[in-house]
Amino acid sequence: MMTVAGVARGLRRIPALTGRSALVVGLACAAPVLAADPAPLGAIGISGDDRISPLAAPAEPGAIPLGTGGVAASAAPESWFRQYGTAFTRNVSSATIRPFLPKPGKAHGAAVIVAPGGGGMFLSMEAEGWRVARALADHGIAAFVLKYRTRPTPAGEAEFKSAMDAMFANAGRRDNRMRPNAAAARVSDAMTDAAAAFALIRSRAGEWHIDPARVGMIGFSAGAMVTMTTTLAIPEAKPAFIAPIYGSMEAVTVPADAPPMFAVLAADDPLFSHKGLGLIDSWQQAGRQVEFHLYQHGGHGFGMGKKGTTSTGWFDAFILWLDTNGFLKPTH
Repeated sequence: MMTVAGVARGLRRIPALTGRSALVVGLACAAPVLAADPAPLGAIGISGDDRISPLAAPAEPGAIPLGTGGVAASAAPESWFRQYGTAFTRNVSSATIRPFLPKPGKAHGAAVIVAPGGGGMFLSMEAEGWRVARALADHGIAAFVLKYRTRPTPAGEAEFKSAMDAMFANAGRRDNRMRPNAAAARVSDAMTDAAAAFALIRSRAGEWHIDPARVGMIGFSAGAMVTMTTTLAIPEAKPAFIAPIYGSMEAVTVPADAPPMFAVLAADDPLFSHKGLGLIDSWQQAGRQVEFHLYQHGGHGFGMGKKGTTSTGWFDAFILWLDTNGFLKPTH
């Protein structure tokens, strides 16, 4: 079984970033942020009311600590806020997974780890976590929302918003790119959390009526980056399938045993469109299975789909893809 120590050994194989490269990756990792509907980031052409309202920490029934440690140099407590009508959290220093299990008799045996986005600095827990997990469970798929550790942000709401606005101002530049192979060191805490989630879910597969060979991962924006880097840099995680949703489309080095991939992007995504489709090309050139949906409209951060656009069809397409590829086969 995979252990945290094994994950740490895998992370030590990732080259460290220094100087200007580290700065570029840091800004890029902060860019693909929120996933409310409508999405935020007015600085890159997405409109909406961006006021932040403090939110009492909601109940997270059944959430299980992963025991992967804290966050270096983090002093601010975890805090929740509401923006664009949905719930977010930041300054996460203790990773958890929250199970959303299918009703008895409906489970297929497949499981999905759900990684919300947030640029590595906060997490879109409602739009890209709980809503997605409930929809998966309704289709007989066990879902586990991963609340992974985030980088520290200012404790005050005004200071936090100012810091985010300053970073997002550069997020839509054509030369602001996020390369999964290079960014792994930047999201090492989140990768460790994801790998620990795979290990925990497989260790309790019998209890949760899960086939340990059919545990995959879906991630949104920065969560897509965590999904990709975990797949590329931690062989022990071994996801059965992956689904990066509006994440980086940069080319990667594909492992020989790379899992089937289902990818989604909107053609008007201000962060990742018009920068090529190297990720898809990489998977195809490596001879690995891939399905890619490029929607005409949707922007960035559309969650389960932006109303009035065809992006609302991605989830049904994902379920069909899982079924067609045998991941939803009956357990008995």
